[in-house]
Amino acid sequence: MKLFILTILNGLTLGALYFLVASGFTLVFGLMRNVNLAHGSLYLLGAYIGFSTAQFLGSWIWGVVAGFLSMAILGLFFQVFIFRRIEGQDLRQTLVSIGISIILADLMLAIWGGETYQFDIPNVLYGVTKLPLVRVYTTYRLFILGVAVIVGLGLWFFLSRTLVGMKIRAGVDDKEILSATGVNVHRVFAIVFAIGAGLAGLAGVVGGSALSIAPGEDVRYLLASLVVVIVGGMGSVGGAALGALLIGLAEQFGLAYSPTYGVVYTFVIMVVTLAFRPQGLFGRRV
Repeated sequence: MKLFILTILNGLTLGALYFLVASGFTLVFGLMRNVNLAHGSLYLLGAYIGFSTAQFLGSWIWGVVAGFLSMAILGLFFQVFIFRRIEGQDLRQTLVSIGISIILADLMLAIWGGETYQFDIPNVLYGVTKLPLVRVYTTYRLFILGVAVIVGLGLWFFLSRTLVGMKIRAGVDDKEILSATGVNVHRVFAIVFAIGAGLAGLAGVVGGSALSIAPGEDVRYLLASLVVVIVGGMGSVGGAALGALLIGLAEQFGLAYSPTYGVVYTFVIMVVTLAFRPQGLFGRRV
């Protein structure tokens, strides 16, 4: 029973980390239909920049801020000068974003090398927290879960209850009609892209603090984001949350009870979803 509860907690916290990465991806890919396969590189680059900032200023908080802001600015640059020019051209977006990810990977390798880095988190997040049934659990993992809940609720409120969020959803459904009302659609989409990229950088610092920062992490989290969006449904924050939860639990239960076949569970979930609900659990039929 203790192993079962511990596995559930590990799955929840891993799913929370996947959601932090996939929430930005679902905004850009799922909502705006921009095929940005450089999202994993934004995660890793945000982690590296956050790490360097934290080391230089001696503050983990400033590392988080730097990771988010730097990737938000870079995402804004990508949207304005690259993706806006190939809007609606899925194949070109795919190839261009793959090229960007390769360039960023080489730049990161040249600057930070192939070493593995680890953040120094604040003292208040160190150690363990007492919980029923499992006695104690890592405090920082619970912190990740809390951050994911706050980000999820914030995105839901932003998209559903604010004027900018309504413009975003309207622009996705019918960009021409929204533009005819006088709304600058490109500016709205640039804001969305910046937020999505910023969330990738935020997840890089938060996730890198829980695990580590090393070459290859960009591919891992890009694949995880793709699976989460496919399972949850394109453009749905709630779907991304549920998809991340399912994938996180599947991975951890696989590691705990059948390590040899654990990696298969994730793809079984994806295949079953595509077979019976191709648009995803919370996606809309196009």
